[in-house]
Parts: sequence; C-alpha cells; structure tokens
Amino acid sequence: MALETQMSHYRDVLEEDMRTVVHEGRRGERDLFQMLRYHLGWIDAAFEPCAARSGKLVRPTLCLLWCDGCGEDWTRAVPAATAIELLHNFSLIHDDIEDRDEMRRGRPTLWSIWGEAQAINGGDTLFALAQLALLRLEERGVAPMVVLDAVRLFNETSVALTVGQHLDIGFEQDDAVSAEEYLAMIEGKTAALVACACELGALVAGASTAQRGHVHSFGLHLGLAFQLVDDVLGIWGDEAVTGKPVGADIRRRKKTLPMIYGLEQGGELRRLMSRERISDAEVGRVRYLLDDVGSREYTEELARVHHEAALDALAQADLSGAAAAALGELSGKLLKRRR
Repeated sequence: MALETQMSHYRDVLEEDMRTVVHEGRRGERDLFQMLRYHLGWIDAAFEPCAARSGKLVRPTLCLLWCDGCGEDWTRAVPAATAIELLHNFSLIHDDIEDRDEMRRGRPTLWSIWGEAQAINGGDTLFALAQLALLRLEERGVAPMVVLDAVRLFNETSVALTVGQHLDIGFEQDDAVSAEEYLAMIEGKTAALVACACELGALVAGASTAQRGHVHSFGLHLGLAFQLVDDVLGIWGDEAVTGKPVGADIRRRKKTLPMIYGLEQGGELRRLMSRERISDAEVGRVRYLLDDVGSREYTEELARVHHEAALDALAQADLSGAAAAALGELSGKLLKRRR
C-alpha cells in the first residue's frame, strides 16, 4: 500500500476514533466540547460543520506504522495514536496562549476567540481525554500490564513536554542561549512526543526491549529533525502555506536555532533584535542577515544529520514489509515539508 493511501486510511480511522472521544458534549458541557472540536478543525467558531485545515496526524501515523512494522495488527494501537494526537493538541492550545499566537492553521486560535481562561480549561480537558483514550487499549485486547507501561511512558513524556515548554519560555528572556541548550530543550518539547508515539506502537505490538530502543532512537532523531525544519519555516516559510504570520517568531524574539546561530555572529542582527519593536521592514532585514551568516544552511544541515540518524535506527530495528518502507518515506517527506 502506497504511503499516501495508507495515511489516508489511517486518517479516516483516527478521525472517527477522535470524534468518539471528543464528542459533541452532553447538556452543560456542549460549548466546551464544541470549542475543542473547533480547535481540531471539524467546525467553525459558530459551531457549524466545516472543512478547515486540520493537523497532519504525523505522530499518530508513526504510532500505527510502528505497530504494523513490529508485526501486530495496527488497529490495536488506535487508542494510543488517538491519545498522542490529543496530547499534542493540548500542548498547542497552551502554547498559543503562552506565545500570544492569534492564528494557527490559518484560523484564529482558541484563546483569541474565547479568552485565556476558557482556552486553558479546554486544553486541560484535552489532556484528560487523552488519558482516557489511552486506557481504551484494553478494549482492543492489549494486556493490562502493557496498558500500564503505556500510561507510564505517556505521562513521562508529558512531563518532558512541559519541561521543554518551561525552558522555551525562559529562553525568551535569556540573551545567551547556546545551540546545545536549545537542542536539549527541543528534545523535550518536540522530540520526546515523536519518540513516545513511535514507542507506543512498538509496545502495543510486543516489541523486545532492544527493538524498542531502536524505535525510541528513530523517533527522537526524527523529532529533532522535524523541529529544525519547523524553525526554518518559522522564519522563511510562506504564510499562505504555514497558516502563521510571516515574521511572528522574529517579532517575538523566539530563540530558534537559526536565530541563536545568527546572534552568535553578533553585529547588526544583535542590534536589531534588541529593539523594543521590530517593523515589517526590519523583519525582512533580519531574515536577510540570518541568510547572510548562513543560519538557514546551518539549521537545514543539522536537520539532515538527525534525519540520517533516524534512518540508521530504522535499519537497526530490522523491520520488513510495507511499514518499513512507509516509515522511511514518511521521514523523508517530513524533512522536505513546507508547513
């Protein structure tokens, strides 16, 4: 089965399962659940059905592919895949509040419509729903001790995710963040969740400890590559494609790897980034200066290094069949993505 066909099949199953978990809500809770359904792209702000841009479902797809690749029926891992996607969206809702982002996927963010308090409550609800979704593994015939291991891994990852966000917020006030510190931060904030998605699929499939180690390594390196590509798109991406305003990361002085590398070179870039406000013209100048010192090339090369490490781990996992090929193809597409 070609990757696109396989992902489309996964998407249909995943969305149906997610809609079951994030239901329309009973009396007294309907508005809260409709807010969540808006965030997930299923309805508009008036709670009417729509076809908005939704998430790419990369993380849950990886979970299902690894379950399949390790020799188990991938449908057994659907509750874990759903849990991963809901946890990811919990983090996005809170990130948007903390970063003051008013747009995501080309639409107003939850907090910009319903306010911070309700958005925080909505994010917390998604976190709880993710836990409940994961526990449904037992309904698919997964042994209770395996479910317990899955819950432990899931919550350890949740801690890593929030520690990474804590560091990211702190970096905004720190003028001396190093590339090493940044990479350690994104290992928690981004890569840990990708690694968890992959490892959950292998765990459900009954993979050995050694095989799970290769799976985790694949996910960690792929997650690092994914974030580094995201860093490039955050500065040089096309707003019409990414759905986020051009220059948002620059105006917020977000410490992504291209910016950290550029600031280490000093000069005009450091002076521009120290200003209280950065105009549209100055955003363009910052992008030019980052290009001039090789920030984009440096970041893209490091993304390629981590992508190669992910492929090495995939080879060591010793999979066979369509899932192995699909994992390699998907990782390549993530490196070349435009949003």
